[in-house]
Amino acid sequence: MTYVVVGGGLAGAKAVETLRDEGFEGPVTLIGTETEIPYERPPLSKGLLLGTDSVDSTYVHPAEWYPEHDVTLRGGTTVTSIDRAAKLLRLDGGDEVAYEKLLLATGSTPRPLPVPGGRRALLLRTLGDSHRISEAVTGSSRVVVVGAGWIGLEVAAAARSRGATVDVVEVARLPLLNVLGPEIAAAFAALHRANGVTLHLGAQVEAVDADTVRLADGTTLVADVVIAGIGVAPNAGLAADAGLAVDNGVLVDRRLATSDPDIFAAGDIANVDHPFLKHRVRVEHWATALNTGPVAAKAMLGQDVSYDKLPYFYTDQFDLGMEYTGWVAPGAKTEVVVRGDLATREFIAFWLIDGKVAAGMNVNVWDVTDPIEALIRSEREIDRARLADSGVALPDLLG
Repeated sequence: MTYVVVGGGLAGAKAVETLRDEGFEGPVTLIGTETEIPYERPPLSKGLLLGTDSVDSTYVHPAEWYPEHDVTLRGGTTVTSIDRAAKLLRLDGGDEVAYEKLLLATGSTPRPLPVPGGRRALLLRTLGDSHRISEAVTGSSRVVVVGAGWIGLEVAAAARSRGATVDVVEVARLPLLNVLGPEIAAAFAALHRANGVTLHLGAQVEAVDADTVRLADGTTLVADVVIAGIGVAPNAGLAADAGLAVDNGVLVDRRLATSDPDIFAAGDIANVDHPFLKHRVRVEHWATALNTGPVAAKAMLGQDVSYDKLPYFYTDQFDLGMEYTGWVAPGAKTEVVVRGDLATREFIAFWLIDGKVAAGMNVNVWDVTDPIEALIRSEREIDRARLADSGVALPDLLG
């Protein structure tokens, strides 16, 4: 009864932890491509770049946890194929590993910058990547960040906080426009401008040269360091090659089981048939890895579990801290209601669909995640005036 987890990140580490916590006594093997023991990724673009976090603080478990819990950890190893009929994994070194149940938590890969010279751009996904960026960015650096998504903005904020000159290039007319909409996206643009970041919006990188980044409109940006944050692609190739159902990640049911009942998926690659949202959802954030790993492990043990957590993520940029709870389907028609003050960056924004709260984002306002989730799960139409009124406690909106 060997249980194997492929993927040495947070989802995989929490899965093997849960297997042991739930009393599974059989062999457990965790296989990862990185030589590092499993670690959490948020500090890579936050505390590690700022110098406020140590590497040791990123580890999910200390190194001794794995032998103490009889977990075989095979780092620096790539699974090349899955033989579902024989229940065998073939590894890059020629070894084979048998499994009774298998969890795929292979994560995602940053997209390279697809322009001439784009290979010069540093990417951020691993501890090694974070170290390289941290060593390259100094107080005298001229940094160009391509992409104004969450990772790009966090890297830009960290670099600027370290004294670097920072330009951000984004094809959309505002940072995070597709995620947040124009009103809230403008608040993030104002934040970065207020802290000395130069934004080039509606701009396209044409080429990266030895010490410059050339834009399509003819602008040339001097760049000692170029960093690309233009999204990631789920590492679903192993699953696809094995004949599992794949579409924008690995398709899984509410138990995180794939089209093969003995194979499960968690983390970035899991495209979940979400029982509450009634939609397939794939989310590339820390909380997804944290929460899907344990659910998948329990499902591997035959427990009747269901992954119905609402998507959640957070960011820290300069003096702004934010949490986002909920999910809005791509292309959905939404109405935004703001409680608080966008100008001072202390507010809660709510995204409503047909008068019902679908998502909420609290900015420099704390201890409201649970009531925001309660509003979403109520599936009730909420009075907009009361929702915008900071004098009305969020729980009272359901009273």
